[in-house]
This record gives sequence, C-alpha cells and structure tokens, in this order.
Amino acid sequence: MNRREPAGEFPWVDKPSSAPAPGLRRVLGVRDLVVYGLVLIQPIAPVGIFGLSSQMSRGHVSTTILLAMVAMSLTAFSYGRMAALYPSAGSAYTYVGRAFGAHLGFCAGWAMFLDYLVIPLLNVVFCGLTLARLVPAVPYAVWAILTAVVATLLNLRGVRATARANTILLAVMCVVIAAFVILAARFIGSAHGWPALFTTRPFYNPATFEWSAVASATSLAALTYIGFDGVTTLAEEVENPRRSVPLATVLTCLLTGGFSLVEVYLADLAWPDYTTFPNAETAFMDVTQRVGGAALFQAMGVVLILACVGSGMSGQAGLARLLYRMGRDGTLPGRFFGYVSASRGIPTWNILGCGVLTLGGALVLPYQYAAELLNFGAFLAFMGVNLAVVRQCWFRRASGEPRRLVADLLAPVLGFLFCLVIWLNLSNVAKIAGGGWLVLGLVYLAWRTRGFRAPVAPLNLEESANVTGETPT
Repeated sequence: MNRREPAGEFPWVDKPSSAPAPGLRRVLGVRDLVVYGLVLIQPIAPVGIFGLSSQMSRGHVSTTILLAMVAMSLTAFSYGRMAALYPSAGSAYTYVGRAFGAHLGFCAGWAMFLDYLVIPLLNVVFCGLTLARLVPAVPYAVWAILTAVVATLLNLRGVRATARANTILLAVMCVVIAAFVILAARFIGSAHGWPALFTTRPFYNPATFEWSAVASATSLAALTYIGFDGVTTLAEEVENPRRSVPLATVLTCLLTGGFSLVEVYLADLAWPDYTTFPNAETAFMDVTQRVGGAALFQAMGVVLILACVGSGMSGQAGLARLLYRMGRDGTLPGRFFGYVSASRGIPTWNILGCGVLTLGGALVLPYQYAAELLNFGAFLAFMGVNLAVVRQCWFRRASGEPRRLVADLLAPVLGFLFCLVIWLNLSNVAKIAGGGWLVLGLVYLAWRTRGFRAPVAPLNLEESANVTGETPT
C-alpha cells in the first residue's frame, strides 16, 4: 500500500484524510515508453564504444553490434514476459522476488540500485567534463551541479513532463544522427561510388576476421544496450501495462540496435582502417569531422551533451520508481521511499534523494571507476530476470498453461548464459567495488531481518493480483 505519513512527524507530507492514498498515475503509452527507453540508452550509444570495439574485433564492429542486439533481445524478451505477469514499478526487484522470494528480490533490487545510480552519475560527469572543455572558464563542479539540478527539476515536474522532455531530446538527437547518415553516405558515394554503400565487408572481412576477437568485442558492444530494462520501472504509470510494457521493452532494444547498426556501418565504411584512429575512445568524433567537417563535429558535441542530460534524467526517474516500490513493500524505510506526492503523483522525495546522490558521486567519483561499475549491477539483474522467467513460466506455470520450449526455457537460458559470460569477464575493479556494494546490501538485509531469521517485508501480492488478475498466494 502507498505510504501516507502523519503530518506531525513529517511536515512535508499531506495531512491524513479519508481519501485514498496517492499513487502513481497511469498516463503513459507504448510510444512514451519507447521514447523513454531510447533516451535512457541514447540513440548515439555506439559513439563511445565504436573505436575500441572496432580495434578489438579487428574491423568488425558492425558484427558485434548485431550479435549483441540478438543476445540482449533475449533478455529484453524475458523482461517483457515478467512485466506482463507483474506490471509494477519494481522491475527486476519484483520479478526475482516473486520467483525466488523476497530475500533474493531484495538482492536484485540492490544490484539495480547500483546500476540506476551509476547511469545518471556517469552522464552528469561526462556532461560536466564536456562543458568544461568547451567553456574552460567555468569549473567542472559548476557544470556538474547545473546538469544534476536540471535533470532533477525536469523529473519533479511529473512523469508526463519527463516524457515530453524525452521526446524533444530524442528529436534533436535524431536530427543530428540523420545529418550524419546523409553526409556519411554522400562522402562514401563520392569517394568510392554509390555501390560501395552496399557491402558485406563491415560484417565479414576474411583478411581480419577471428571469432575470438569478435566474441570479445561483442561483450563491449553489449554496453550499447544497457538501460533497456528501465522501461519496466514505469509499469505502474502505463495505461495498459500487460500489453504495452513487453512490447516497448523489446522494441526499445531492437530500435537501439537498428540505430546503432546504421551508425557504425557507415562509420566503418567512411574510416575503413581501424588501425589509424588518432584516439580509439573518440574515434567516432573523428569520423564525423571527416564526413561533415567542423559543423557536424560541433553538432555531435552538442548532441552528446543533450544525450547525457536526457539519459541522466531518465536513469534518475527509473531509480526513483525502483526505490518507491521497495519503500512501499517495506524492504526500505517506507516513510521516505514509499511517499508519493498527492498533487503530482510522483515519488518526490526519491527523485530529490537520487539527485543528491548523483551530484555527490559526480563530484568525488572518477568517470572510469563509475563506468566499470555499471555492468556489475546491470548484468546481475539481467541474470536474475532470465532465471525468473524459467521458474515462473516453465516450472511454476499456471494450471492448464502449456509449456513453450523456446519462450519459456531456451530463450531465457540463452539470455542468462550470455549475461553470465559478460559478468564473469568484468574487470577486477568492478568486481571488488560491486562486491563491496553487495556486501553492504546483505548487511542491511541481515539487520532488517534480524540475522535472516525473520522474513523481509513481502511483495504486495494483493496489489499485483489486482493488476494482473492473479490470485494472491
């Protein structure tokens, strides 16, 4: 049940009344969810990994993007399956908790907490660093504060305002991407003839192709899709969640792959020799300057800043909804985390708290260390959701429901194995820092459950039953 606290203890909370406690408002559709997911991931997601992935794959970055899309789509399908069963704001926290119990659900939520905390933090850091280079007279800290404040204020205006802001940001990013596609195609056609636009070389070059190199680079290319699961955190604000959330989750992953594949394919054709990049980390920017000159180079710099604001805003919104669900269930203190503004229908204090955490981390945590933490929490949650599908849909299917070998077993198992391979190959820094975060969560859980002897607060079965049509067990 949504929390509504006495005004005497918390003066910012509305006074008690006989009216129903405020809840999240169902105002979003498939388009809103897809736009949210695309902004969270960023349509220019492959820009950062293009040069490194191209070198690692020996010129087959397009192949790595395609393979990663297929693999991550399996996990996106698992998220969609679970979202159809339990359309709540908790995402992996809810799905794993319903399949394996509240203790493991808390662990999945704690891992997601790290993931969604790092996403906006990374974007605030990158945006601050970029702006500081463009306007060196203004210190980095000022830009970081400004970025975090803007993202927080946009989220405080409500989920509908967030959706509108996402739509505008996505439109701007698409304009620059479209300009790159047109200019890159013109450059390639002028230099090598228009038939050169249609070739299999970016996918398979027998002179340099090696499966081991492509497989290693595919793990890096999977970073392009991190954030698609954020769509499910808005499930309680969707008009028809059982249909819209699964569809939007898979569409977000596929559209991200489509955008990314076109971008890296053209970039690969425009700069075919991956050994000559001046700087692998910023190689895509060099490509934009080659095909579009200084104007496109500057435009891409601006769109990177906008993408960071949009992704940071979306990541913050997703984290706020995750904490709301955990607070409402009682696994986190509900007086703060379970509060929803009666006037705006949003978890106001969670949004403010996320803004403070994002800004604090951006001011003290180096970009490299934060980036290495991102996959630790994300892929733990991904593995948990894939296993949850197997347990709920294969082993605990409803009476009379037939088993579907591909959808209920093979797809989630393959998704789990892919995520496991990536997780096992994370850097030692990520494993140590992420392991410390998990230990902190387990210590809190042990305190909350008196040494694991008492059950953690159960998931709200009655509420889930009202949404999904299930009978509480």
